Amino acid sequence: MAHLLVVESWVGSMSRLLPRAVADRGHRFSFLTRDLDHYLRAAPPDEGRHPLLTAENVLTAETNDPSTLLPYVERLHTALGFDGVVSSCDYYLPTVAAVAEHLGLPGPRADAVRAACRKDLTRDRLTAAGVPGPRFALCHDLPEALAAAWEIGYPLVLKPVDLCAGMYVRRIADERELITAQQALADFPVNARGQRREPAVLLEELLTGPEVSVETVSFDGEVRVVGVTGKTVGGAPAFVETGHLFPADLEPALTEAAADTAVAALEALGLDQVVAHTELKLTPHGPRIVEVNPRPAGNRITELVRRVTGVNLAAACVDVALGRRPELTPRRTDAASAAIAFLLPDRDGRLTSVDGAETVRRDTSVVELTLAAPGREVRRAVSNNEYLGHVMTVDPDGSRADRAAEHLLSQLTPCYEQRSAVPA
Repeated sequence: MAHLLVVESWVGSMSRLLPRAVADRGHRFSFLTRDLDHYLRAAPPDEGRHPLLTAENVLTAETNDPSTLLPYVERLHTALGFDGVVSSCDYYLPTVAAVAEHLGLPGPRADAVRAACRKDLTRDRLTAAGVPGPRFALCHDLPEALAAAWEIGYPLVLKPVDLCAGMYVRRIADERELITAQQALADFPVNARGQRREPAVLLEELLTGPEVSVETVSFDGEVRVVGVTGKTVGGAPAFVETGHLFPADLEPALTEAAADTAVAALEALGLDQVVAHTELKLTPHGPRIVEVNPRPAGNRITELVRRVTGVNLAAACVDVALGRRPELTPRRTDAASAAIAFLLPDRDGRLTSVDGAETVRRDTSVVELTLAAPGREVRRAVSNNEYLGHVMTVDPDGSRADRAAEHLLSQLTPCYEQRSAVPA
């Protein structure tokens, strides 16, 4: 039985899948956080304690300050003895890699993880290695951004270098929209975990074509491609993921080209000993890297993969963190494809109900239906953080589980509290 140190986590599906994978592997874990209440607030009432709080030890420290965290974790290691360290939260992946290096535990190189988690550093390394991506410019102020936009050409994409879930990523049509988007990002100087953000912005050429992600596991210098996921994106001018299909419905040559490009990106970044989720656009000129995430996919993609292939990427993440070769052999399942479609709010307001849920739940293709509880305050979706729920379906015989998911999603109708008009 091994002992894992889990440093922070997302509070979504991976925060539940990761503790389960640790237990299923016969291991135990200790959980380290700077803000325990962050997880207490996130626990749904019907689940009781957040799964991360089933840890053998729940420890508190300032996880945003490596200078004090590293010596503290070293003392913890002496007392408790860790065999690996892991996180599912993008904001702490560089910290976890630094802790692993400091303690001499398995894990990817800290500089490689930092480069993958900073979108500007990713672009620099991939460009130097000849891995295809968009034209881009890192801009530190508005005059620099305006000049770079003129060089790249509108429309283009503005994105922060150090946020995730599509936050503040915008399609920019003209100079006015560029000024507005950059100011909105400047008004968000600290992320949700209390970390001060890098104020620079990345401007990129707008890539066109289908979007996919490549799910991989790297171990001892070998990259295994587990599969390619098809993605749908909406919410313009934002980029909100509206659904996923595994495996992607692509010609074999396109699947291979996407996989090869993702592997080239991982190698250019020097990422090894890591489960990764690499997003690409399949442009008319070939695959282009959107971003590289050195952690398992979110948005239940790992569950889509498991239902189709039997490969458990959360368990692979645990194995790799312990320096153990993961089990990646596909096995026969009852699904030829699996899909998820997300319910998005199209307005601001207080949710009162979601009509149509019982009809959807009775459909035989549905394997998951999760909906937000009444009373939740919502806003029109501008990132992947505003979902009202999802429907997941499987197709036992074909490659288009997404058709069922999209059809069923269309039968769900969010209802909102009527707000009385403000007197003139």
